[in-house]
Amino acid sequence: MNYKKQLEEYFKEVDIRCVLGLSIDCVIFGFYDNQLKVLLLRWKQTEEWGLPGGFIYKSESVDVAAQRILEERTGIKELFLQQFHTFGEDVRYNRQEISQKLSWPDTSSRQWPDRTVSIGYFALVDFSKVTPTADFLTDECRWWDVEKLPSLLFDHNHIVAVALRTLRVQLSWQPVGYNLLPEKFTMPELQRLYETILNRPLDPRNFSKKMRALGIIERLEEQRKGGAFKSPYLFRFNKEKYEKALQEGNLAFS
Repeated sequence: MNYKKQLEEYFKEVDIRCVLGLSIDCVIFGFYDNQLKVLLLRWKQTEEWGLPGGFIYKSESVDVAAQRILEERTGIKELFLQQFHTFGEDVRYNRQEISQKLSWPDTSSRQWPDRTVSIGYFALVDFSKVTPTADFLTDECRWWDVEKLPSLLFDHNHIVAVALRTLRVQLSWQPVGYNLLPEKFTMPELQRLYETILNRPLDPRNFSKKMRALGIIERLEEQRKGGAFKSPYLFRFNKEKYEKALQEGNLAFS
């Protein structure tokens, strides 16, 4: 079956199974090589990129739909997932321009909605556990540095910006580090994670002092090997103390 025929069949299926006019867009954050990453999809037969997303089935809740979409794109069943905003502007993007870029079939003969409201979710995942997976609508699924995103389809650049702003606000009371970092990490990696999200430098001595004083991390007797000069010690989170610090709001950085 050729691609255009697949699209026709897809839109027919959407008409039948999905709640028209209501969709989900997911901002999937990962952290790797001291950079905050976002998972993007490249649409089939184009150089156009966008966020993972999809319509909500009539037989599922919005949270279940978000979990389904994320699992299909990452291969992970259990991850940190949060609804952060509803995007419902009357004109979110140029529909005709998008249709031309993606070579969508004519949908005027069906009861296609004049506008689509999107529920935004962000996910925090361990980069090493993700298997980026495209679908039949796309040719590629891969990570991008959050500071080097291309011009995205629809209003997805705006959605990423709102998700990142929400993540910064919640940094002191959500388990951000616990979900983005691997089980073992170095102090510079932890600091770089906070700096990347906050978009500003932090004093290394003060950062290390605060983290140690909170007792939320434990230094291991292992060291990171392979560096040119230094072999920094590895740390891991003490989950019980980490949760307590979150509840008390002690992870804020002024």
